[in-house]
Amino acid sequence: RDTSVTGVQTCALPIFAKEGIKLGYKTLVLQSGEDSYYTTDVLCPVISEIKKNDVAITLSIGERSTEEYEAFKNAGADRYLLRIETTDKELYKKLHPNMSFDNRIRCLNDLKNLGYEVGTGCLVGLPEQTISSLADDILFFKSIDADMIGIGPFIPHPDTPLKSEQNPKNFDMALKDRKSTRLNSSHRCIS
Repeated sequence: RDTSVTGVQTCALPIFAKEGIKLGYKTLVLQSGEDSYYTTDVLCPVISEIKKNDVAITLSIGERSTEEYEAFKNAGADRYLLRIETTDKELYKKLHPNMSFDNRIRCLNDLKNLGYEVGTGCLVGLPEQTISSLADDILFFKSIDADMIGIGPFIPHPDTPLKSEQNPKNFDMALKDRKSTRLNSSHRCIS
């Protein structure tokens, strides 16, 4: 990256983007999770450079401010992936004690209001999750008019506090939840 005399940042097309475009990919995903290094100053020039090649850009970079989402959209981002994981507010708090459920909802609403195609989703088989909360997840996806919905089984990592929470029925339950979501939101991309 360099800064021209005018102070406008420019960047070269990233290697992964060049290769993806050369291979015929029509969508490129920039994914970092909740990494604060990737500010608008870092990402907007990259997004703009990639967008010059007539590809869709999907971001998966976590919770941001409304202004940041707007800057990314103005730079050329088309889609945004941000999983809700669960719409059970108390369960969300237990799983993410340092995060805000209400802020997560705010983020998803901001993204829709700014015109992004929004992808969200849930984990199935979380400790203390109920069938009722899974049903609420499905209704939530419809209420925010999610464009993409990802549903997968909760698989705990052995080096986490939830390592003993493995349930062999999670996979089957995730498939059932996915089927129910398809019945409720048949026109969406559901995986």
